[in-house]
Amino acid sequence: MTAEPLALGLDIGGTKVVGGVVDADGTIISTIRRGTPAAGGNALRDVVVAVARDLGERFPVAAIGVGTAGLVDPARSTVLFATHLGWRNEPVRALLEAACDVPVLVENDANAAAWAEFRFGAARDATDSVIMVTVGTGVGGGFVLGGELVRGATTTAGEVGHMVAVRGGRLCGCGRNGCLDQYASGHALVRYARDGGFLDGTAVAAAARMGDPVATGAFRQVAEWLARGVADIVQLLDPQVVVIGGGLAEAGDVLMDPLLEVYRKESGDRGGWPQPQVRAAELGNLAGLVGAADLARRHRGSPR
Repeated sequence: MTAEPLALGLDIGGTKVVGGVVDADGTIISTIRRGTPAAGGNALRDVVVAVARDLGERFPVAAIGVGTAGLVDPARSTVLFATHLGWRNEPVRALLEAACDVPVLVENDANAAAWAEFRFGAARDATDSVIMVTVGTGVGGGFVLGGELVRGATTTAGEVGHMVAVRGGRLCGCGRNGCLDQYASGHALVRYARDGGFLDGTAVAAAARMGDPVATGAFRQVAEWLARGVADIVQLLDPQVVVIGGGLAEAGDVLMDPLLEVYRKESGDRGGWPQPQVRAAELGNLAGLVGAADLARRHRGSPR
């Protein structure tokens, strides 16, 4: 039996570009990390190509998967719009295929992370359906239903941060009022903790782990809003597992304990129906890289 080939995953974000060679079991064999150029645009393009070429020349990769912030076209070829990267209509597939001569697949980073947790992480025992909610600077997500990643007609499925949590509430960057993003994100966490003198989420998380009452109270507020959103998603989609990931999830119990407590109250007994398990993500900030690589490996022979 022929062994599954290696794939290269690229995680492109506002602060870093990480490349990794990933085997069929989701194990990362080698990585490279570079800072994202402040100028973005063409400078970022050069960094992405350099990282891919470096790893591609050292390992026999059969495909490249790109997990990127921003909106990706339905063909999984072009980054249509990524504010923090300075990209608009960026032909990432064509760029990397010309540079590395292997098939390339481009995916939104939250979708790629959801796929990684389904295949190799916190939801690897699920057979059918997983919802991942990512809680970082903003709130995002990805859905796996029927064993397949759900992208939607315009590739924006899973944008749970823009469900309305408070009718007529805080103005969101998307143009709507009261989005979950405004109440359950890293930005919201800092806003809740500002009276305690905290200026960023890292400081709030560190203080919460030490038992600071302002910081733990801020995490509880985030957890309460997030739990309500999760309960609504579960009622709609009935997944086997819900995974909570992103930077805030790395705070551990200070987020997960109140989240689970409120989730149980919000969801009730659902008329006696079984409840999905709600779990913390396991793959951390490398999930997008691993998921993108696996998706590229699986789709390398698919028609375009």
